[in-house]
Amino acid sequence: MRNWRIDLEHWTDRCAQPWINYRLQRPYPTRKQNESIGAYGERLALIYLQRKGYFIIEHSFRTRSGEIDIVAAWKKRQIVFVEVKSSLIQHENDGGPSDRVHEQKQKKITDVALRFMKQHRLFGTPGRADVIEVILHGPGDRPSFRHFENAFQSIGAFQMFR
Repeated sequence: MRNWRIDLEHWTDRCAQPWINYRLQRPYPTRKQNESIGAYGERLALIYLQRKGYFIIEHSFRTRSGEIDIVAAWKKRQIVFVEVKSSLIQHENDGGPSDRVHEQKQKKITDVALRFMKQHRLFGTPGRADVIEVILHGPGDRPSFRHFENAFQSIGAFQMFR
C-alpha cells in the first residue's frame, strides 16, 4: 500500500519550490533613515524567512540571559531559533558575519531557546538553531543572504536539538 502522506509532501515540495524562488526574487524594502544595520538585517531576515515558507512565532525573544533574534516554525514540525548577523560588505578573505557566532554566543542561544521551550511548553517539539547572514551591498542593490540551517549543536548541560 502506498504512503499517500509522503507522496503529498513530495508533490507540495515540488510545486512550492518555483513559487518560493519567485518570492525570493521580489524586491526587499529599503533601510529606514534612523535604522541600525542590525535592525535592518533582522527585518530583511524576517521577510526572507516568510518568503521561504517559515511561520514567524516571535521576533526578538528576550530573557535575562540573552536574546534570540527570530523564533519560527518550519513545516509545522520544528521550532527554529535564528540568529541574524548583518554586515555592510564582505571582504574576500573574511568568513562573513556568521563567524561572529562563537561558542559563548551558541551557549547563550541554547539557554534562551530552552527557556522559550519551557515557557511555551514545547519540550516534545524538535528544535534547531540557524544562522542567517545578511550582506548589505549598496543603497540600490539587493541584499544577499546565506542561511545556515542547523548551524550548531546545542551547548550546555541540556541537549534540545535533534
